[in-house]
Amino acid sequence: MKYALVHEWLTPKATGGSELVVEEILRHVKADVYALIDFESTNPQSYLYGRSIETTFLQHFPGARNGVQKYLPLLPIAIEQLDLRDYEVILSSSHAVAKGVLTNPHQLHVCYCHTPMRYAWDLTFDYLNNSRAGRGIPGILTRYLLHRLRQWDVISANRVDYFIANSHHTARRIWRCYRREAKVIYPPVNLERFVFTPAKEDFYLCVSRLVSYKKISLIVRAFNQLGYPLVIIGDGPDLPLIRQLAQSNIQVLGTQPDQVVEQYMTKAKAFVYAACEDFGIALVEAQACGTPVIAYGGGGALETVLDIRQHPEKGTGLFFSAQTSENLVKTVETFQEFQHLIRSDSCRQQAAKFTPKIFETSYLTFLEDCWQDFQQKSSAKNFRFL
Repeated sequence: MKYALVHEWLTPKATGGSELVVEEILRHVKADVYALIDFESTNPQSYLYGRSIETTFLQHFPGARNGVQKYLPLLPIAIEQLDLRDYEVILSSSHAVAKGVLTNPHQLHVCYCHTPMRYAWDLTFDYLNNSRAGRGIPGILTRYLLHRLRQWDVISANRVDYFIANSHHTARRIWRCYRREAKVIYPPVNLERFVFTPAKEDFYLCVSRLVSYKKISLIVRAFNQLGYPLVIIGDGPDLPLIRQLAQSNIQVLGTQPDQVVEQYMTKAKAFVYAACEDFGIALVEAQACGTPVIAYGGGGALETVLDIRQHPEKGTGLFFSAQTSENLVKTVETFQEFQHLIRSDSCRQQAAKFTPKIFETSYLTFLEDCWQDFQQKSSAKNFRFL
């Protein structure tokens, strides 16, 4: 069978969990790759280097390399221009519009959904409140745009035959937005990349994109109050604000090479995270190093971290219940009391539940099941004509 794999964008700056899923799928499925834009096939450091990747008209738009989100109204139109008629199976990796490709009735479409489009659903009001485009006359136009985007998002969900979610949290959001059930298959985490290190140093760590919904400023304000050493690694539009807020006990390192990130993860006393993530791959990576996690108790974190207060024998961290600096301060102080009870090997064992091998087996088995079910439902004897 001929496979096509569709992802939103492939750029050197896009290195999150969704891109790791794409890389892992391509290890096991021989598929042609499609995307809105591609700047990875010309990147010598990328696993996609030299690969033929089909793109859309957005590839040639000004500033596309730094992100096509600025062309948000055009994304649905662009993804619908990809011609996939020659394929039996369409695999989409979607966190925005990839699932919206056009398919024929004889084609099987399986979507690995990392999240329903965040800026159209969960982050609508954050986007409007934190952007100049959300105010005045432009704000009215932006609200109308997001309204139409939600309509298209629901319509395009009907083009998917089977959904996969990266967590039960995401599966609930898929049901809420699209009224579609989804099979949960956790993303792969390359544990071999991270060195298991029981001995820790006296600092806390946060590695994240510096955007508003990640709540990094909340973490900074909490550690300003606590006075404990904190290291922040990452880049994004909030970087100037974070550097302005940070007091002398906080190091803001910006973007760092993978080797530097791994070194800090192995040595940190604890990894701190305040966002409500759909999965949160960084939390698993920290645990792979034997590093405990202090995280907001919502979203995918509830599926990847074990609170020591509820799991005294195998706990791997602590949750804080509200996204406020005051609540995080209390939780970090509680961690100071409980940290001796959290075993590094328990953290590593928890991370081992999310290996690439487990992902490979689950994903390929589900694809086979989907194909058989699709073939059975597509047979003429099962159609009912009214």
